[in-house]
Amino acid sequence: MDVLLTHGYFINADEVEQKIMRPYPPLGLLYISAYLKKYDLEVAVFDTTFSNYTDQQKYILKHQPGVIAIYANLMTKVNNIRLMHWIKSQAELSHVQIIMGGPDVTYNYENYLRFGADYLVIGEGEQTMKELCYAILNQEDYSNIPGIAFQNTEGAVIRTEPREKIKKMDALPLPDREAIDLDKYLHAWKSFHGTNTLNISTQRGCPYTCKWCSTAVYGKSYRRRSPHLVADEIELLIQRYNPDSLWFVDDVFTVNHKWLSELHQEFLERKIKIPFECITRAERLNNQVLQQLKEMGCSKIWIGAESGSQRIIDEMDRRVDIDTVRDMIIKTKNYGIQTGTFIMVGYPKETEEDIEQTVRYLKQSNPDQFTITVAYPIKGTGLYNQVENIITTRLDWETSTDRDIDFERTYSRKYYDYAVRYIVNEVSSHKEELKGNRSWNQWKLKLKSTAASVLMKWAK
Repeated sequence: MDVLLTHGYFINADEVEQKIMRPYPPLGLLYISAYLKKYDLEVAVFDTTFSNYTDQQKYILKHQPGVIAIYANLMTKVNNIRLMHWIKSQAELSHVQIIMGGPDVTYNYENYLRFGADYLVIGEGEQTMKELCYAILNQEDYSNIPGIAFQNTEGAVIRTEPREKIKKMDALPLPDREAIDLDKYLHAWKSFHGTNTLNISTQRGCPYTCKWCSTAVYGKSYRRRSPHLVADEIELLIQRYNPDSLWFVDDVFTVNHKWLSELHQEFLERKIKIPFECITRAERLNNQVLQQLKEMGCSKIWIGAESGSQRIIDEMDRRVDIDTVRDMIIKTKNYGIQTGTFIMVGYPKETEEDIEQTVRYLKQSNPDQFTITVAYPIKGTGLYNQVENIITTRLDWETSTDRDIDFERTYSRKYYDYAVRYIVNEVSSHKEELKGNRSWNQWKLKLKSTAASVLMKWAK
């Protein structure tokens, strides 16, 4: 084996993820696998999702790859550092070269090199991985390969010039889904939710400027695969795996209306009809787009807002009007398409009034589902740069992630934890009331909301 691709996400070790049970195949690794195989490298993928750390170690010892490439993000960082330390401690693996890539690498490259990585792939991975793996395996010079970082013989950190992004997305092979056992994902979904789903990507990059969002891999570019090739992949997924639905992972699925119209036509001509979910922005939806999505089988649209307060939305540089978001959620539901939205509390300068505006927004728009989190600054983002000088937690880098970073907010961190409970219970109670369910459950939710409100005031 020339190259082993792996990651550090173990669903059995995460109680929250086990309750949610919405695992998706690691598309990034599968794209890399397909690309390397295209250039005749011997590649395997050890997918950790349904495995464990011990089996990962045994697999590495058994197969003795020349290169181990590890995908790094916030969720898997600590596990990946543990794996790197273990590899370096094994005499049998002294020949192994470790490559790290993924969104967490770009702004932490010096630390990853200090804690065990031999090379880093910064940014988009396919071309860089191919060139770097060839150089390592053939013992050739790699110092001028764009898009990497490494330490020279004197221990100095070297970062080469950035890799130019892939312009022609159609040149990329389809993800190497055969490299892993997708049936495990389909079975997990089916067992917990009654239906299953698979993920698919049609674009890279996002042209928008939200301060909290990381663009560490694809940047603020917008590049997309041709509609007919996307339709080809969908047909292949249906024929090979027969999923109940699809999840488009693109940041803004309807950003290009011409592209969407062409994909809509492909669906109609090929008689493709499969439920799918996607994410978009309110201003990139209109009656025509909603009608096209409905005809294509779209079952749910996630329409981002992040807050019900226009002041906080502007602070985030979201560049969207909250009234437009609210109205578009309502209109989407009128088309018979379910809706979801995202909420973030604890953003810099957020006050109690902003939180009350968020509650009002959720009640007025009444999305079918919403997710909520307390804001945290990811290194390299505008939010991180904004709060860097008021960060209040100083944790060891190798045992913490950006999720653990806290900063000086309007109120205490505990206040926003209670705010999450307040919003969830207040909106849930309102939903029960709209349904006419004036039951004990509805009153219980209201009591929980009131209790959380009291705790918020106490925690200020």
